[in-house]
Amino acid sequence: MKKERPRSGKGQPLGLLMAGGSSQLRGHLLPLAPIRFSPSRAGKAAMEPESLYNLLHLPGKVDPPAEEELLQGEKRKYLPPTSRNNPKFEELQKVLMDWINAELLPEHIVVRSLEEDIFDGLILHHLFQKLSGLKLDVEEIALTAASQRRKLTAVLESVDQSLRVEEPQAKWSVESIFRKDLLATLHLLVALAKHFQPDLPLPTNVQAEVIIMECTKSGLKSEKSVEQLTEGGPDKDEPSKDVFDELFKLAPEKVNAVKEAIVKFVNQELDRLGLSVQNLDTQFADGVILLLLIGQLEGFFLHLKEFYLTPSSPAEMLHNVTLALELLKEGGLLSYPVNPEDIVNKDAKSTLRVLYSLFRKHKLKESTDGVPQRSPN
Repeated sequence: MKKERPRSGKGQPLGLLMAGGSSQLRGHLLPLAPIRFSPSRAGKAAMEPESLYNLLHLPGKVDPPAEEELLQGEKRKYLPPTSRNNPKFEELQKVLMDWINAELLPEHIVVRSLEEDIFDGLILHHLFQKLSGLKLDVEEIALTAASQRRKLTAVLESVDQSLRVEEPQAKWSVESIFRKDLLATLHLLVALAKHFQPDLPLPTNVQAEVIIMECTKSGLKSEKSVEQLTEGGPDKDEPSKDVFDELFKLAPEKVNAVKEAIVKFVNQELDRLGLSVQNLDTQFADGVILLLLIGQLEGFFLHLKEFYLTPSSPAEMLHNVTLALELLKEGGLLSYPVNPEDIVNKDAKSTLRVLYSLFRKHKLKESTDGVPQRSPN
């Protein structure tokens, strides 16, 4: 009998102080005009089910998502207060703000809110020039929304080139940063810190539960997800380096041998379901086969309403992979933090980490030759 798994299921002013700073900048920093919502939109918001607001638990000063100008088919992430008030989440913001303020101290620029001070490109412009030593050909002062967006676009293009990040893989965009998306802003600043100052003591394993809202023909649709902002640090009882980091770095010629062994193991289990895998790097990206494999090995029965059997978007794929990783964590199988977005983006190392956790428990346990369990390298 298979076990049935239960269903899982500050607004401050612009924080720039030009204390004795350049006269070119002083007195030219204006906040954007407040957003106005039309009565018709407010009327629609009043008709939204109460459960939607209970789900989001949005603080009073944050407008409910029904009042946002979400387009048909558009998805947007929201941070509930439980995530915003998480001590590690708050610590990450403080460390990043202290770092930025220390870097920009000679220019007498002070950041007081990552959410309010980064969106227009001014801080990013000065920070990136200071870190990279490059001179950007952009306008110094941008007063209108159009000029701010134009400046932000130019700065982010230079940042992405320096970080060697392509747009599809980036966890930020011009739209999200300009919209004051705190998650996207944090992803961007963490990437800058890791690239230009890798010894910056960022808090480890910072995660944030987010709510993804989608505007559909039938109304607003919501789902929960977990964003990994920083990687996990070494545990006292675990080696400081992950075996797959060592494998890919020191013995890349053995990677294919490890893949072949895991493919053979996976196909033996999936054969009972009439499925097979040929490419580990791509066939687990949507999370479907991964969930079926976990259910087969761990004895879970997953309701079809818990996951997307035929995911048609990255968000649905991310939902599946996040659920799979939660199952592995509940079973104590993951000894190294894995970002679900890396699986969706077909990162070979992350995919191997996840599959090897199952291989180590079920395949090596079946061995009768007395050989102790060991790492793939």
